Amino acid sequence: MATDPKAWGNCRFCAVAVPADAKICPICGTDHPIRSGEMAQEPRRTRQRVRWLHFGRALVVAVGVIALTYVLASVVIQGQPVTPDPLTTSGTMAIAPGNFSVLSGEISGEDYVIGNFTVLTPPGALLGMTVYNESQYADFLHGLSTPDQLNMTPTANGRIIFSAPYTSNFYFVFTNGYPAASHLTLVVYYTTQYNTNVVFD
Repeated sequence: MATDPKAWGNCRFCAVAVPADAKICPICGTDHPIRSGEMAQEPRRTRQRVRWLHFGRALVVAVGVIALTYVLASVVIQGQPVTPDPLTTSGTMAIAPGNFSVLSGEISGEDYVIGNFTVLTPPGALLGMTVYNESQYADFLHGLSTPDQLNMTPTANGRIIFSAPYTSNFYFVFTNGYPAASHLTLVVYYTTQYNTNVVFD
């Protein structure tokens, strides 16, 4: 076969494509690249190595394409991973006298949170619960008198039903209103569930 002086050849060691005018392989530095059309004149071992290296590289590319296709297809089929909403939760909290604990998270406008809480220890003790938006909660932390989104009369067992009037971060503040001198720490069980008003056709 005639040699094309402009056609790229192959490195005889690593089998990468080598420019026609190259004297050595630009990748591994091996000299005397195999010119275009000269492969048939090379020893059998050299020809086999070049073929296997070409095959190996093609196989790696194919496996990479298949793996990427699988990952993308999995995302399309399964959708985005679902992360738990911070306002869908349950557990217990211990609240020292005169202190409070908070559950918070973003609620989209007209979505709502339902749930309940029960004072476990001491039985029958009263717990207050108030919902604030971001600015109201900031005022609350600074000890300022502030309006709220929802204010429940202290109770031993409370039912939470809160519908967000707009999208914002909201703070569910559970308050132990007993004075510090009472040493009355409340252990409270709570559960909340975020619900959306969006209707999918």
